[in-house]
Amino acid sequence: MRFIGRSVILLAAIACGGSSSTAPTQTPAPSPSPSPSPSSATVNATPSIAFTPATTTIAPGGTVTFAFGSVPHNVYFDATAGAPQNIPGNNANTSASVTFNTPGTYVYHCHIHPSMTGTVIVGATTSGTPSGNGYP
Repeated sequence: MRFIGRSVILLAAIACGGSSSTAPTQTPAPSPSPSPSPSSATVNATPSIAFTPATTTIAPGGTVTFAFGSVPHNVYFDATAGAPQNIPGNNANTSASVTFNTPGTYVYHCHIHPSMTGTVIVGATTSGTPSGNGYP
């Protein structure tokens, strides 16, 4: 009986790789890559005289849609290389889309309400969290 018990233990050790003290090798999980910038975002020009969100980050070639509510607004970009066309006029209850092809930071204002200002960042995010589509 002793011989059979030892034989079973020996066979079990051989079947498990020959040693019961070796821990299984684990492959580490890949580190998460940063979230890409969205290719489109919406900025609301609100009746409370604010652009929401105030800062929007998109990928190069992405589009920002400016949604104008019931109060008239417009969008004028600071003179910066690569800045898109302005959205002039008194825009209410409509929207206008602007494509940003060149990476950079673009500051804009409403000429009707000079306190209204916003920023579009075109390029990769540094925090890994895009903004402009409901993200903080």
